Amino acid sequence: MMKHASVVVIGGGIVGSAIAFSLLKMKTKNVCVIEKSYVSSGSTGRCAGGIRQQWSSPMNVKLAMRSVKLFEEFEKDVGMNIEYYQGGYLLLAYTDSEVDDFEKNVRMQKSQGLDVEILTSNQIKEKFPFINVEDIKLGSWCQSDGHANPQLANIAYAIAIRKMGGEFLTHTTVTGIDVQNRQIIGVQTDNGYISTKIVVDAAGFEAPKIGSMIGVDIPVHGERHQILVTEAVNHFLDPLVINFNHNYYVRQTHHGSLMMGQGDANPASGEDLGNTIEFLEEMSEKMIKDFPLLKNIHIVRQWSGAYDMSPDAQPIIDESKDISRFIYATGFSGHGFMLAPAVGESVAEMIIHGQTVTTDVSNLKMDRFTIGIEREHNVV
Repeated sequence: MMKHASVVVIGGGIVGSAIAFSLLKMKTKNVCVIEKSYVSSGSTGRCAGGIRQQWSSPMNVKLAMRSVKLFEEFEKDVGMNIEYYQGGYLLLAYTDSEVDDFEKNVRMQKSQGLDVEILTSNQIKEKFPFINVEDIKLGSWCQSDGHANPQLANIAYAIAIRKMGGEFLTHTTVTGIDVQNRQIIGVQTDNGYISTKIVVDAAGFEAPKIGSMIGVDIPVHGERHQILVTEAVNHFLDPLVINFNHNYYVRQTHHGSLMMGQGDANPASGEDLGNTIEFLEEMSEKMIKDFPLLKNIHIVRQWSGAYDMSPDAQPIIDESKDISRFIYATGFSGHGFMLAPAVGESVAEMIIHGQTVTTDVSNLKMDRFTIGIEREHNVV
């Protein structure tokens, strides 16, 4: 365990790992990641792995577009095949209100340079004959969207960090952050002390717990979301399909299983990661209706994970105004995996240059909550 670090990143999930990797790639030495459990033990290892650029917020579109570029180079840059597959994303609209939103969003997305299009229900039926299009008015389609294996990505980052000379501590809990005259001087863990002047809080829904150690309030809370996986079947589903009206997403994995999830009507909060039979019943009913060919497929297992929800369902990326060089990257609201490469790059630039260079994330600062916010709507 290093005694001194130039930067300590708290949280070894995909966001914290991407930040540490980017710092090392930009030639920062003595970078240390602290993870309280094993690699990919938290929300990263529990997510579905979708990577999309179709958002209602221009900032999320920009971040996601940059992440896609980095995901396309991931195997070369980071050193591992993470089952990255650009099979596209299909978003389905069922109401006139959704049609208006989709058309508005696609215009905005195109203005950001995204290659995205509107599909009629007939075009959806022609392209994806296994989908029941009976009540579908239209869809939004982006071919460069896709998915990957989150656990492999997290592990790949951890291996790369160690190879590049950084330290990735597992089964290590942060117990305190020392501050003198509003300056960070070190981090205390249950395995020892690390002196440092820079701390990055990338602890997901536990980011507020880290902030509270030094009196920084971070408006994020945990929210349970459930996922199920089916037996493996022959490949038929290229895109990840999202249905906001029916409140679900579904994709097919590299190995043939179908992975699907939804947002609970009354989600459990905090660290409650239990599972419910109601989830299985609701998902089964939806899937049989919208994907009739799945009627006889078997469910293998289910699990849950925690979204780190922010007030507007958009990331919070900022540096504390009260404690020098205390930086936080959290509040991804279920989309940390897909945004992680670009966020890692941006936070590393903030630390090294004092500002972002590649992607402007200035409107993701904390002060937006005091001047009025617009919520990201494309969340399941």
